Amino acid sequence: MPEPLSHLQIALTSLPLCRQLDALEIQALLRGTRELALRRGEILFSKGDPSTGFFSIIRGQIKLALPSQQGGEKVLEIMGPGQSFGEAVMFMDAPYPVFAQALTEGAALHISKSVLFAAMARDPRLARKMLAGMSMRLHNLIQDVEAYTLQSARQRLVAYLLQRAGGAAQASAEVQLPTSKTVIASRLNLTPETLSRVLHSLSEAGLIVVRGRHIRVPDLPKLAAADA
Repeated sequence: MPEPLSHLQIALTSLPLCRQLDALEIQALLRGTRELALRRGEILFSKGDPSTGFFSIIRGQIKLALPSQQGGEKVLEIMGPGQSFGEAVMFMDAPYPVFAQALTEGAALHISKSVLFAAMARDPRLARKMLAGMSMRLHNLIQDVEAYTLQSARQRLVAYLLQRAGGAAQASAEVQLPTSKTVIASRLNLTPETLSRVLHSLSEAGLIVVRGRHIRVPDLPKLAAADA
């Protein structure tokens, strides 16, 4: 009878990057994988730190952000379970251009660069999957830049709510904001005051019902039409 999988094996096998790897390849990656318990507010790495590998989130949420000279920050991404980050910097052999901070308690995997590179040398499939993931991230970044340049504050927020709701295919939706409105405002390149004003405007129009971080959308197609 085969030995039961360890929780690290299960976590590693569940990553999209590793789902096509066999048991021996997973075992090889495990030698360079460690689990990190995350406290809310904990910094995983700071801007300028050297890269030693990449991270994948098991539980909780992480924000990637740029510090500003005024003491604030610009949130670039809010990431959750199953998502990974730090791959591109690892390949560039460059320091991190952003900082990563836990928004909630949780756990993440850190996969060693040296062990991963050795596994990629043995199996080109792994390199192709990492390239696909980074290409998708670049595509999303381009979409973000386009949205910040061409879309109004109202359009950005509506698009974000529709994304959290899974699109406008269903009639209504319950949306739970993953983090504070201040962080979300930064992610959408808005000031907190502008975000509050747009939320109030959508609420006054009957398009959403706001209760703290919980937002009910009674008519998704109608909300989508407000994005036009």
